[in-house]
Amino acid sequence: MKHSSHFHPDRTSTRYSSFCITTSALVIIISEQQLVLEGGILVDLGAIGSRIKAAREKKHLTQDDLAAIVDLSSTHISVIERGVKPPKLETFVNIANALGVSADTLLQDVVEHSSEGIASELAAEIMKLPAKERSRIINAVRALTE
Repeated sequence: MKHSSHFHPDRTSTRYSSFCITTSALVIIISEQQLVLEGGILVDLGAIGSRIKAAREKKHLTQDDLAAIVDLSSTHISVIERGVKPPKLETFVNIANALGVSADTLLQDVVEHSSEGIASELAAEIMKLPAKERSRIINAVRALTE
């Protein structure tokens, strides 16, 4: 079987182009910011990168600061935040821990059974509202769930 430069049957591909297949993890990269995992799960790397950036900025950290904490280059942090390349699992966990956010929060559009991601984001937004508005929202949610 002839293999193209994008197909490596014996190792995970490190080339990120407009289309790439890796057999060991069965990951198909369909664009620079999206990839499809085994089982058809679409991962929006740009959205995950944006949430990492927002969490970093919320902690008043620069890319250089975060890079130093997780032992990466600031260029690597930039690549992850822009969704150009998915981080390795170890890197992802280190970034989440350094930023004090859960993986659920960063993966909220991918994880089906998130324990806190969307709920935490929703609660944070509701807390920004005046007390009267918060009460109206809570009553509406209660009416919907009863």
